[in-house]
Amino acid sequence: MSWSEMQPLLSQACWDTLYMVGWSTVIAVVGGLPLGILLVLTDRGGLLQNVAANKVIGQIVNVARSLPFIILMVALMNFTRTITGTTIGREAAIVPLAIGAIPFFARLVETAVREVDGGLVEAVQSMGGNTWTIVRKVLVPESLPSLISSTTTTIVALIGYSAMAGTVGAGGLGDIAIRYGYQRFETQLMWITVAILAVVISLIQFAGDYAARSVHRRGGRSGPAPRLRLLKAV
Repeated sequence: MSWSEMQPLLSQACWDTLYMVGWSTVIAVVGGLPLGILLVLTDRGGLLQNVAANKVIGQIVNVARSLPFIILMVALMNFTRTITGTTIGREAAIVPLAIGAIPFFARLVETAVREVDGGLVEAVQSMGGNTWTIVRKVLVPESLPSLISSTTTTIVALIGYSAMAGTVGAGGLGDIAIRYGYQRFETQLMWITVAILAVVISLIQFAGDYAARSVHRRGGRSGPAPRLRLLKAV
């Protein structure tokens, strides 16, 4: 297969992959951020301590994370068809991608939020701050560098998931690698696809690391300046 034949296939596949991963990331962040924070708030000693609710939420997250993505796609086919009207194509792939990424991102959020200095929480509480104020003024801003890194990790994982989704007709670079590289023995095209995925992941990782470092330098976590800033903001 010549480059003139491969180029339009690769261009469309790249766009399909970015489309699936982009929308899945947005949904994962919107769903996983509050879920991860809730896991922290409802834990023992949390601001909304509710051990029973915490265990139920945690178990649901654990079960969802334990399912291999290829099995999750198959299990969600009826649900995907209800939402999108089909089980193939990039729109259909977004459903299992997002559902698989939400618990993954939630656990990363939980870890990031737990690292916030408890002294900041106590300081805001002593100033009369309620739970919403603490979440908005302390937990999210102070864990922002880690949250950015968590988002980067999630995007990289979703790119891998999207490649697997190509095995069931989702489109994207995974579909190109399967249909042409494996089934039609177009080895050159398969390796070009692998190279594109490697470059995209490297660029995303670099951008995420740079953004996390920049936010950390501007605000930082748990220093005197952030502490004073938070107290003034309450």
